[in-house]
Amino acid sequence: MKTIHLIVKGKVQGVFYRASAKSMALSLNLYGWVKNCGDGSVEMLVSGPVDSVQQFISWSKRGPAEALVADVAITEVPPVPLEKFEIRK
Repeated sequence: MKTIHLIVKGKVQGVFYRASAKSMALSLNLYGWVKNCGDGSVEMLVSGPVDSVQQFISWSKRGPAEALVADVAITEVPPVPLEKFEIRK
């Protein structure tokens, strides 16, 4: 199991990034959350099998079709007990 914290910058709000991230996470059997930040970025915490987390990282650097990802800051963090993947407000 691996847990990562991501901050995604660029044109990532108003382009279904959060909904797409949830869909991708669920398809990879990952747990965590995603939310918009006041500075226009998207913040995520993702936990699951190492291979699935790596696939999610690759996806996060592209995002959905309308997104223009400029930067993804990734930090590995201690595991957090999570039971689902949710969109936070």
